[in-house]
Amino acid sequence: MTATPHRPHDGVFDVAVIGGGIVGAAIARELSGHDVSVALLEARDDVGDGTSKANTAILHTGFDAKPGTLESRLVARGYHLLSAYAEETGIPVEHTGAVLVAWNDEELAALPALKEKAEANGYAHCRIVGADEVYGVLPHLGEGALGGLTVPDESIICTWTTNLALATDAQRRGTTVLLRHAVTGVDTGDGVGADTADGYGGGGDGVTTLHTSAGDVRARWVVNAAGLGADHLDRLFGHDRFTVTPRRGELFVFDKLTRPLVDKIVLPVPTSRGKGVLISPTIYGNVMLGPTAEDLTDRTDTGTSEDGFDFLLTKGERLMPRLLAEEVTASYAGLRAAIDHPDYLIEADPAQRYLLVGGIRSTGLTAGIAIAEHVRTLLEEAGLKLRPRGDVPEPPRMPNIGEAAPRPYEDAELIARDPAYGTVVCFCERVTEGEIRDACHAPLPARTPEGLRRRTRAMNGRCQGFYCGAAVAALSARHHPDDGCGSRPAPCGRPAQHKDNR
Repeated sequence: MTATPHRPHDGVFDVAVIGGGIVGAAIARELSGHDVSVALLEARDDVGDGTSKANTAILHTGFDAKPGTLESRLVARGYHLLSAYAEETGIPVEHTGAVLVAWNDEELAALPALKEKAEANGYAHCRIVGADEVYGVLPHLGEGALGGLTVPDESIICTWTTNLALATDAQRRGTTVLLRHAVTGVDTGDGVGADTADGYGGGGDGVTTLHTSAGDVRARWVVNAAGLGADHLDRLFGHDRFTVTPRRGELFVFDKLTRPLVDKIVLPVPTSRGKGVLISPTIYGNVMLGPTAEDLTDRTDTGTSEDGFDFLLTKGERLMPRLLAEEVTASYAGLRAAIDHPDYLIEADPAQRYLLVGGIRSTGLTAGIAIAEHVRTLLEEAGLKLRPRGDVPEPPRMPNIGEAAPRPYEDAELIARDPAYGTVVCFCERVTEGEIRDACHAPLPARTPEGLRRRTRAMNGRCQGFYCGAAVAALSARHHPDDGCGSRPAPCGRPAQHKDNR
């Protein structure tokens, strides 16, 4: 069931959320559980195609956040919310636990303070352990570890499915998802600062017009969850309160044969620049090494580099030499939205009916649903009336692309009902024709090769699409003859009355 917004569109959305990453999708989902019409604007071809798609995919307890910050509170809350939501929707999660490893006397001396920090953040399950216990759970670790701090509830999660589940859930609740709608200008109109008794704003027309690459979108309230572009958008509203510095993190993904080497997350002692280089199993059965941390000026530079590779190889040789003897399946880089502010920057401007969600860094994966709760509260305090609706549909049940649960090619009963699930197309990742078909016909369908990768794992294995790419493209073209993978997608979920805004 898909909910219909109770408030008429009349060509104007009650709330426009800018940014289709995890945080923006979570906010749209939260607001769509209330009697308001919501638009989710994404500049790219697909939801989750920016910062959210390329992170370390760890479900954090928040043990090492700075106590007393908004980030620490929302990460701790988000851990429990996302854990429950993942179980409800089928987002792949593995509760592996983590060990923070001390390699020198200075790092060893820092462990008690890190344990105290965890307890100040409300997490009381960390233990300081000696070198023998570290090697007992991580026998393939390199020589020289002096001790460690265990974090038994750190977990790995599928960031791709998380983003897609939240956006699909938002759409089912009535959110209009507008892809390829990059915001290029803002007109707040004559009614800035005015209000009316119904809580939707007034004075002039009380509406903000967002000029986008696909036409104008009008809304009474605007939420800026634009990630790497949040500071630019904030300036369009007349503010100058922060600057985003894109911080590139490069990673290696090792072949699935390495997974027996690593069944826990291996964490470094954190520094002021971040959590450092880690080794982690992935939800897809691989092992990951990274990330680097390099500040850039180009907000589109997600290319890998020779220096980054050299850095990771040096770190990997120290952390787990045996890992480097195995094959690297892929390397990639993601950009984090580092800002010149020590905490999440989430502030509402009631006069402009505008709310900023900035500087959410990599912890936004864990904190996203809690951030959405916080945004809802701030919007209500700023004057937006949010009445819970009674017809909210159940959350979607997502396809499983993790290795810890049975995949379609292993399900004899499913294959008996539909033989397409027994026809393997991508042999590296065991992706079937049925999964490709389903991804092309989903509520938020895959319309690009990268979209198919994130929904099915197709072309994401050892051969990186060398053997299966043509077959996958042919299947996609069969199911999307007019706008298949590689072509420009139409906006998803766009109601007929908004065709004039395309």
